[in-house]
Amino acid sequence: MRRRPSSRPVRVLAAALAAGTLLTCAACSGGSGGSAGGDGASDIAASPLAAKSPLASPRTGRSASPVLTEAGARAALISEADLEDNWTQVKDAATWGDKLVIGKVDVGALLTAKTNAVDCQKLLDALYGDDLLGKPSGASALTGFEQSESRLLYQVAAYDRARLGASLNWLKTLPVKCDQFTATDSKGGRRTVQVIEDDVPAVGDARQGLQVTVTSTGASQPTTLTLQLAVVRVGTDAITVTSGGLNGTESGTTKAALEQGTSRLKDILAGKTPPAQPGNLD
Repeated sequence: MRRRPSSRPVRVLAAALAAGTLLTCAACSGGSGGSAGGDGASDIAASPLAAKSPLASPRTGRSASPVLTEAGARAALISEADLEDNWTQVKDAATWGDKLVIGKVDVGALLTAKTNAVDCQKLLDALYGDDLLGKPSGASALTGFEQSESRLLYQVAAYDRARLGASLNWLKTLPVKCDQFTATDSKGGRRTVQVIEDDVPAVGDARQGLQVTVTSTGASQPTTLTLQLAVVRVGTDAITVTSGGLNGTESGTTKAALEQGTSRLKDILAGKTPPAQPGNLD
């Protein structure tokens, strides 16, 4: 399995490609479980019990863990203040779509086992369909940010525990199963797709990161889209970040988003009410 070489600072998902294609943000993923780090916001006031918070309701059954509510999911979103540089929050993040990730895997050209084509196709479809972890089973909220020709999509959602674990395990296999493959679009254009493991800060209960590079070779000037996918699990909830663009990715921004967001989500699940986020459009 290859590790991602350090990429030069750039910003996340391209606002518009030169050929008129919009970049997609799949509401999106290293390693397995681990203890959370970088938590704690001193200006967050705690309510006596999580069960009394409108942001998290008590879970029924054997588990005592609170259930994230729709209000809690929205409150767990990050804002411009959590990101570096000049990011601007947008209203249309849910409509983002990237035509470069639309395609059918060329099974004959697959470098790894041909049976892995199903997983590679699933990855492409999930990137475009905003369901890298599958559909949430409960509350969910998302927001997006732009800077120049880059984008970042940030989502918080509740999932079925077993399916969430299976999704994280699936993501972990992709750098081997889908190391490099070719996809073709509806007009016969060919794209080379590479998947490598990416670093994720040691926060949450489990995490996984990937970097996906899509290079279109049909034009005289090749176009390369680089996406950074990061997932952090907190109980049965997860934060997904999809970021990238035509100029590459910037790990620092993704790291800041995950660290700030994980701390915020954990506080909400613990029954604390975080301060209102400035400029929250979603």
